[in-house]
Amino acid sequence: MVRPVSFRIEKENPGSLARAGVLTTPHGEIKTPTFIAVATKATVKGVLPDRFESLGVQSVIANAYHLFLSGLETVEKAGGVGKFMGTSLPTMTDSGGFQVFSLGVGFGKKVSKFLPEQKAVEEGVAVFDEELATSHGKLAVIDEEGVSFTSHLDGTLHRFTPERSIELQHQLGADIIFAFDECTSPTADYKYQKEAMERTHRWAGRSLKAHRQNVEKNAAQGIFGIVQGGRFEDLRIESAKELAGMDFDGYGIGGSFSKEDILGILDKVNRELPKGKPRHLLGIGEPEDLFIGVAAGIDTFDCVLPTRNGRNGTLYTRAGKINISGAQYREDFSPPDSECGCSVCKNHTRAYLRHLFRTNEMLGPILATTHNIRFLTRLAEQIREAILNGNFEDFKEKFMCEYKN
Repeated sequence: MVRPVSFRIEKENPGSLARAGVLTTPHGEIKTPTFIAVATKATVKGVLPDRFESLGVQSVIANAYHLFLSGLETVEKAGGVGKFMGTSLPTMTDSGGFQVFSLGVGFGKKVSKFLPEQKAVEEGVAVFDEELATSHGKLAVIDEEGVSFTSHLDGTLHRFTPERSIELQHQLGADIIFAFDECTSPTADYKYQKEAMERTHRWAGRSLKAHRQNVEKNAAQGIFGIVQGGRFEDLRIESAKELAGMDFDGYGIGGSFSKEDILGILDKVNRELPKGKPRHLLGIGEPEDLFIGVAAGIDTFDCVLPTRNGRNGTLYTRAGKINISGAQYREDFSPPDSECGCSVCKNHTRAYLRHLFRTNEMLGPILATTHNIRFLTRLAEQIREAILNGNFEDFKEKFMCEYKN
């Protein structure tokens, strides 16, 4: 059968893994490389859905964990996350694994401990002990079958397995869904990272099986596997090789790690993944990251920092980030970025944005976020154009010389 998600490479860049391509989904094409806007709770914070296309947003990624806790049934009845948001653009959902496990790490690093008593759990049986059941809001515990966690909203106890995560993402109806994986703490040692990676591989197989067995959803949604392995290069490469042998429609590179660790080995990881399938970098996507990631073979990126920075008054410019609340912008009547050309830069000054933030006006974060999103989507468009024109390396060098992080 014809898969609902496919990828076509238009041009490759000599001397690196950079490529320009087209990712085809049931709701349209995504021209790559591109930045995917994060819509965690079915909203890109501070941006109206009817502004997406004018801002160059080609797709958004929502979060299965948050939508599950806030009312997944409503999203399903609305016709899926895209219709619920009021957008016809292609959509993605991640599995919720990062949120579940980060809760555990955040509350005493429970997530980093494989409980000895759970090793003997019968296959397919989920067991809860008294300590877990009374630790609402403070704990995520992993066993071979999945993860038990407590809601950060009301402390209620829940259970995610690979099969359950896929079921939830089927209900959300995104064009691209992700296999359930275990996100580890970047401080976890090699032994645990290897255990978690191998468990992620087993969960990847179960996620893929659960998706392929649902004939209707398999025809309507693509599924990506996720490479794990923490900060260890050999584990990342091993994970990529293992997942490459599975019939996923594309691949995500995820996990909890520092930028320095993962960006340095992306090219090695991507050389192990199928060349003709798309690669998505989860959670990393600031301006400098786009160049490093694209050169290493990444096609799509997502990151919460553009909207988070915007809400806090940090703007991207061609010369680097600026904190618009600074006194030096009090009478600066130039645009936030003279080369940007977005509606914010056309119509407003740095002095005005500073005024909005200093007076706590809600328009300030909205305008700053709008600019940041457009800055990244425009940069991705320029990178794509540079690849197609054969001058990616020159454009990269010029940008990085001017951009002061």
